[in-house]
Amino acid sequence: MGDQGTFWLPDGASTIAPEVDSLFMFVTWVSTILFVGVVLAMLYFAIRYRRKSPGDRPQPIKESKILEISWIVVPTILVLLVFNWGFKSFVKMGVAPPNAYEIRAEAWKWNWRFTYPNGTTSQDLYVPVNQPVKMKMSSQDVIHSFFVPAFRVKKDVVPNRYSQVWFEATETGNFDVFCTEYCGTAHSDMMATVKVVSQSEFNEWLESGGGATDDMPLPELGELLYEQQGCQTCHSMDGSPKVGPTWKDLYGKPNHPMADGSTVTADEDYLKEAIVEPGAKIVEGYQNVMPASYSSLSERELAALIEFMKANSQYAEDGSGS
Repeated sequence: MGDQGTFWLPDGASTIAPEVDSLFMFVTWVSTILFVGVVLAMLYFAIRYRRKSPGDRPQPIKESKILEISWIVVPTILVLLVFNWGFKSFVKMGVAPPNAYEIRAEAWKWNWRFTYPNGTTSQDLYVPVNQPVKMKMSSQDVIHSFFVPAFRVKKDVVPNRYSQVWFEATETGNFDVFCTEYCGTAHSDMMATVKVVSQSEFNEWLESGGGATDDMPLPELGELLYEQQGCQTCHSMDGSPKVGPTWKDLYGKPNHPMADGSTVTADEDYLKEAIVEPGAKIVEGYQNVMPASYSSLSERELAALIEFMKANSQYAEDGSGS
């Protein structure tokens, strides 16, 4: 992956990027030339036709039909050129090749989940290099937007309907994914990574189900899920408040205050319920914004997340928890 790019754009890493960049630079340079021309003309006229004495009157200027026709015809030609150029690229970006590999993308506040044809899911997007990929996208809550600057693709992700975008990566490496529709408190943290790998590496990753975790110890699996499932977006591990309560020293915490005035001990039963049914008990000072999508986690995954919390809690270490 290149790091240089241009003053305006990062290095292009998709088949559509050169077309987008060419049109962008054409519009930029034409606009710059016209801007400089207008400013210079204004300065010239201000000096050439300035009033030199109180009684001085400017001489009447006869209109020029050639000039009037020029400033109508030339902008019209430029507009038609840009429209034709842009429309061709727009159509190309909207129609995926027949051999495109389809991946489903789900967005919610404030995470991404990518699902592959064999059922594998991941928070980061894995794709093979030099292979057209079609993203079929939907949102669970509000409008989000899938934007990969290096690929020059951007598409809104809308609730209750599907939208799609496609790209073909031309370089291996890691590329940033941003949400570019403001979607709430942690909008700026709603990021992911496109990991472009060789076809053989992608096949191996896909066959392993996104990485073998069957033999992984529960705390390590929990830490992995904390990253993969986007838990870090709302829950810190250093005690700092985010959209949701911090996970530091959460496991076993006594007298954990709820919004209804009650308190609970943050034991295994409470933590499991908080993940699977986040609206059942709301922590004091926080809103019910956690999606219900985590109810699809397996029992092993739930246990792993709880063990990860336990490994980072003083209440578990000193035995004061349940």
